[in-house]
Amino acid sequence: MKRKVTINDIARQSEVSISTVSLVLNNKLGISEETRARVLKAASELGYLGKPAGEKSSLLTTIGMVVKIDSDITPQANPFYARVIVGIEDACRRQGIDLLFASLPVDENNRPVEVPQLLYNENLDGLLMVGTCVDDSFNSISGMRSIPIVLVDGYSDTESYDAVVSDNFRAAYQAVEHLINKGHRHIGLAGSDDTCFPSLKDRRNGYLRAMKENRIGEVYITNFNINKSKGYQEVIDLLNKYPHISALFCVNDDVGSAAIRAAQYLGKQVPQDISIIGFDDTYIAANTHPPLTTMHVDTVAMGRSAVHLLALRIGNPDAARMTLTIHPRLVERESVRQVQIQSRKK
Repeated sequence: MKRKVTINDIARQSEVSISTVSLVLNNKLGISEETRARVLKAASELGYLGKPAGEKSSLLTTIGMVVKIDSDITPQANPFYARVIVGIEDACRRQGIDLLFASLPVDENNRPVEVPQLLYNENLDGLLMVGTCVDDSFNSISGMRSIPIVLVDGYSDTESYDAVVSDNFRAAYQAVEHLINKGHRHIGLAGSDDTCFPSLKDRRNGYLRAMKENRIGEVYITNFNINKSKGYQEVIDLLNKYPHISALFCVNDDVGSAAIRAAQYLGKQVPQDISIIGFDDTYIAANTHPPLTTMHVDTVAMGRSAVHLLALRIGNPDAARMTLTIHPRLVERESVRQVQIQSRKK
């Protein structure tokens, strides 16, 4: 029995990528006439039968990626999202997927302030939205074009999207429990507020749950929006008000780095006088003085998984919505020390 001709065969004969072959066979734009003719000629010579009329291709060939941008910070300059982008690019390269990129301005609560223009690109099979919160207004706009969307470290108040997130609540709980196991009882929280990004709210709640379940009644919280401040002055104010704080859980490594500098400004040594733990394990954590103990989030895996989840959605459009959770792990460095067990407040 003669072997069925595949688009891999056509790509080899016409000396183009698999994604280019798919674009030609699906009659999409953006391909030169010379390339289109070469691909069609190869398909004809090989006896490619194509897909039955009316059947939609489930092959992921071209996707868009929009990454949040706030203030004057570029996505590439954000250490967390830079690694997510690396993961997305790696998965696309391995699978021969064309990747289109755009930044997306957001407000202080990470909600889009404009519609991503990539949404209207007719060549896109799907879209990845990195670091954003989408609401009903965006849902109505995106619904005008039926295109699969996966949120990466992003959230929605509806169940309209697949998503890849980290287990922020459990990881924050583990971070605070690590401080408790080191003997600390006067533990502060640096960062987040009542309207913060859902991932930060989960970290805040993880701190509160760990304190409660370990029967530590007194909490110390400095509230601020991390899109407006990294917490340097806020930590100074917190430590001046509660000088007996012996440890701080910071909602990310930027805040952790600022907290170290704030403590040192007050004449405190880290970790001799105060222990500090961060979150994310960006390059910042390894380059603070002392190096920052933190929770490692596999952001590269988040990016790769988002591409796989998008492909799964395209191949299974009617499947239930899915959320893939990445579990962080503790990375111990030099900013936390063991102290004598203090009495717990009831």
